[in-house]
Amino acid sequence: MVTLCHAPGTCSMGIHVILEEIGKPYEIRKIDFPNQAQYKPEYTAINPKSKVPVLIRDDGSVLTEWPAIAMWLALTNPDKKLVPADTEGMIRAQEAIAYATATVHMQAWTRIWRTPIYSEIESEHPRIKDRGKEMFAKGMSIYDRQLDGKDWLLGDFSIADCALYFLEVWAVERGNIPLPANVAAHYERMKQRPSVQASRKYDGFA
Repeated sequence: MVTLCHAPGTCSMGIHVILEEIGKPYEIRKIDFPNQAQYKPEYTAINPKSKVPVLIRDDGSVLTEWPAIAMWLALTNPDKKLVPADTEGMIRAQEAIAYATATVHMQAWTRIWRTPIYSEIESEHPRIKDRGKEMFAKGMSIYDRQLDGKDWLLGDFSIADCALYFLEVWAVERGNIPLPANVAAHYERMKQRPSVQASRKYDGFA
C-alpha cells in the first residue's frame, strides 16, 4: 500500500484526487505545515526538500515532485486511463502539468501567498503580490483557451486536470480570484467527481 505525505490545502490535493481515481487502498500521512512539520527531522529524513507531495511506495522507496508522482501513478495503473497512451498525448499532459507546477504555482502563487520569500521589505509586498496576480491570471487565461470547447484539458480526463484543480482551489477558496469562464466550468466539473469530493472532505473544503 502506498502512503501519501500530504498537507491539507496544498498542491498535494491533486495527488490525493489521483489516488482516489485509481481506487486502490492507500494511506495518508498528514504533514502539519502550520507547525512547520516539513522542516522537522522526522520529515526531512523522508524528504529533505521539505515539500509535499511525497509518495512512499510499496517497496519503501520515496518518490518526490508532483509531476513525477502523478505520472508514476498513471503509468502503473494503465487501466484507469489517467494519461494518454500515445506519445503526443503524454507529452501534452507533461506540458500542462509542468506549467501548473513550475510557473503558475511556484512563480505566480508564491508571490501572492508567500510574499516575504521575495522581499523582507513590507513596502514592496503590494508590488510583488500584484505581479503574482498578473502571472496567475495569465496562466488561467492559457488554460482557459486550452479548455475551449472541451470538458477536460486533453479531451479526456487526465492527471493534467488534477494539476489545474489545485490551482482552481487556491484561486476560489483562498485567494478570492475570479476564474475565466472555461476554467470556472472545469472547476465545477471537477467538484462533481467522487474523487474530488473525497479530497475536499478530507481537506475541509466540502
